[in-house]
Amino acid sequence: MSKRSIMSEALKEEIARELGVYDNVKRNGGWGEVTSRDCGNMVTQAIRIAEKSIQK
Repeated sequence: MSKRSIMSEALKEEIARELGVYDNVKRNGGWGEVTSRDCGNMVTQAIRIAEKSIQK
């Protein structure tokens, strides 16, 4: 069973930078060290971005 990513790596990195999480990702070598709270915040931000693009 393959894992499919909903968000592109570029979008994840952009949102992580906005939320100040990206340094932790780079320092620890991956997304596995990001807290579930930060992941939730990233999803919330991605939803906001999607809603704004739909409204335009």
